[in-house]
Amino acid sequence: MSRNTGKGRNREKAEEPPLRARVAALFELPQEIVLDLPLISVIGQSELRVENYKSLLEYSDTHIRVNTGSGVLKIEGRKLTLKQLTSESVTVTGVLVNFGYI
Repeated sequence: MSRNTGKGRNREKAEEPPLRARVAALFELPQEIVLDLPLISVIGQSELRVENYKSLLEYSDTHIRVNTGSGVLKIEGRKLTLKQLTSESVTVTGVLVNFGYI
């Protein structure tokens, strides 16, 4: 006879998405807004836009670091410039070589 100790239920609960993620999915709300996540758009190798960012940490013509709700996004390239900088988004242009979270 097998006894259920309830351990399986705890494991299932631990793997459930957070309440805010479930609410966003239920009401079809944008996750980046509800969960305070960045929305990153890339156009070829020449433009990268980060919406819902926190702050600009570092800027030069070869690398840019952007603080986001998911961590620090590092953008590397050549002749990088800030095409647009608003409180909601930052748009970087130039020759994009690499980008990712550090």
